[in-house]
Amino acid sequence: MSVHRTIENNEEVGIRPSKTYQSFVAATGGHSELNFIEKDVRNYITREVRNILELEDAKEFGKYLLRMKEKNQNFFFELELKDD
Repeated sequence: MSVHRTIENNEEVGIRPSKTYQSFVAATGGHSELNFIEKDVRNYITREVRNILELEDAKEFGKYLLRMKEKNQNFFFELELKDD
């Protein structure tokens, strides 16, 4: 299992980042065997949460535009969606 997937799984079930990092330390045999620090684990979680929130915001905005169109048939909008 990849490091990122392990971090994501642990975050989903409520395991603190410090415990996640310590599990990597134990699995590899020490801090010197890892190419990242605990702060990197925290930063990854923060980035992923931000990405999820941005995606949810975009979905909600799209729903809002559709509701506006239902209320006013003259309301026009055009969205350009990009696959990232």
